Amino acid sequence: MVAGLLFLVTEIAAMAGLVLYSPVLGGADYVVTSGADTRVFLGALCEVVLAVAAVGTGVTLFPVVKRQNEGIALGYVCGRLLEAALILVGIVSVLSVVTLRQDLAGAAGTDAAGFVAADKSLVAMHDWTFLLGPNVALGLNTVLLAYLMYRSALVPRFIAVLGLVGGPVICASAVAVMFGLYEQVSVPGSAAALPVFAWEVTLAVRLLAKGFKPSPLTSGGAGAGAGVLVAHGVS
Repeated sequence: MVAGLLFLVTEIAAMAGLVLYSPVLGGADYVVTSGADTRVFLGALCEVVLAVAAVGTGVTLFPVVKRQNEGIALGYVCGRLLEAALILVGIVSVLSVVTLRQDLAGAAGTDAAGFVAADKSLVAMHDWTFLLGPNVALGLNTVLLAYLMYRSALVPRFIAVLGLVGGPVICASAVAVMFGLYEQVSVPGSAAALPVFAWEVTLAVRLLAKGFKPSPLTSGGAGAGAGVLVAHGVS
């Protein structure tokens, strides 16, 4: 249950955060306008919640999926930590733009052009961390967890297949964005993210509604696996 709830939190926080702090990403003129600082701060808070929930999914699932392959399970936890770190670096860049705007508003005779240039640089840093974190790292993490779910049969395999398909697709999309084929926040970019979105939401609903299936494929047998789930509150 805990893992399912955390997956839902990551989806809600990610969408809410991007919508809330989007004014900063809309152009380099944010530093020379009246700004929407409170809205951006709320968006940053959502991103912090997202990072914590992402790490939480890895920590919560590790005792369960390590029974299938401890090395891959540990890789998933580390991947989630990396993803969270990139998210936090990106949101620090966004908050730095807010600080620039506030400094410019309170300074007389300041050259706005320098602030605009700094704004562009910070937004570019956010864009790259957004590409490497919630796209590349997320895609790799999805493949790792979906593989473990597929091999262990802890959830219906069609759910795991969504992850096995979605992870490579979102990674390929990130490469396409990197080479300028289309913008990250675009129709093709959003379409590429849909399989991963479907994977996480479907997995979350499954865990909240029915939990994991006892599986003979996990080492220690179905009874031992079920005992681990109960002990860690994952039902």
